[in-house]
Amino acid sequence: MKYVILVGDGMADLPLAELGGKTPLSAAEKPGMDYIASKGQNGRVQTVPEGMVPESDTANLAIMGYDPRLYSKGRSPLEAASIGIAMGEDDTAIRANVVCLSEEEERYEDKRMIDHSAGEISTEEADLLIKSVQEVFGNDFRTFYTGVSYRHCVIWKDCPDFTDFSRPHDIIGRRIGDHAPVNPSSAPMWELQKASYDLLNTHPVNLARAAAGKRKANSLWLWSPGKKPALPSFKEKTGLEASVVCAVDLIRGIGICAGMKAPVTEGATGALDTNYTGKLNTAIREMENGSDFVYIHVEAPDECGHQGSYRDKIEAIQRIDREILCPLLDYFKKKGEPFRLLLTPDHPTPVYVRTHTRDAVPFVVYDSENEQDSGIRTYCEQSGFDGGLYLEKGEDLLKLLLQKDL
Repeated sequence: MKYVILVGDGMADLPLAELGGKTPLSAAEKPGMDYIASKGQNGRVQTVPEGMVPESDTANLAIMGYDPRLYSKGRSPLEAASIGIAMGEDDTAIRANVVCLSEEEERYEDKRMIDHSAGEISTEEADLLIKSVQEVFGNDFRTFYTGVSYRHCVIWKDCPDFTDFSRPHDIIGRRIGDHAPVNPSSAPMWELQKASYDLLNTHPVNLARAAAGKRKANSLWLWSPGKKPALPSFKEKTGLEASVVCAVDLIRGIGICAGMKAPVTEGATGALDTNYTGKLNTAIREMENGSDFVYIHVEAPDECGHQGSYRDKIEAIQRIDREILCPLLDYFKKKGEPFRLLLTPDHPTPVYVRTHTRDAVPFVVYDSENEQDSGIRTYCEQSGFDGGLYLEKGEDLLKLLLQKDL
């Protein structure tokens, strides 16, 4: 028996007037998702515990079977693990976005957050920016590392405690000074961001981007600090050899910390243009090389939600279905091997809200050896309600998929 979890990050949404009251998920053409919903077990799951921020680290930890209330230490340490950074006990990992801020205001605090992803800047361009940041601001206690696209990391030794930086994707269009830190220990981080603007706004990479009509990545934004992570082994927990297939460092870092194999898929970007077929092929290769369990994560719907584009979000959902799920179902059918598959978002990222929400998400568990007529014909937010099953704890999803207690 093989087990697959397919996560469409941020795929759940709210009804939109532009879609006649449908959500992007219900409006999308997705025969694969609709098929497994019609033959599987449908329900809703609360992936983010009450009182916790609806972030992808929290939600994906839960889906992988780890109680986020015990194991969520911030997303940055997990991303550091993916990059290959060996953290010490006195190190703090901090997410360092390269963001696009408005330029017309003279004072830094008066600038507005234009884009948390700087137009989904390429990793190659961002690497040049981070190298310049390290050259100017790096020192014996602070080191900057390149991640993927706009997502980077700084390791700060003996870092002052700070927890009050807003998530950049939550303050699009807003004056950043209204979201500045208030405790004195955060002052060094704010001053570093301010100095980074002076360096990055006129950096050759950004001048070239502006000339090409692209958004600049003209400031750092520091957030989500955390200490060295530690997760129990997934294999010891489940007895399964496991692999994680993803584009973003956060999810890969969770896999690495859980002892999973974490292969890199060429062309996987975390954006709408990601290599969907490459992820499919990587997942199949991992199973053929001995993995019993594969966790496939696709970031694209989430990024489209943050950008406020329901059209792109629909396209992302359709491509997940057409280029990953349908061919995966065909692969198992031809191979004749039994499998169970869980399809779920990690959290909603509604296009009108443009950030994550904590609402329960719809899931379906499909068992190739136990097809049933669920009476559901469309996988969407409503199918979660129609399925009748509600899981209060996200970590119970894995138990449902594996059909055993953990």
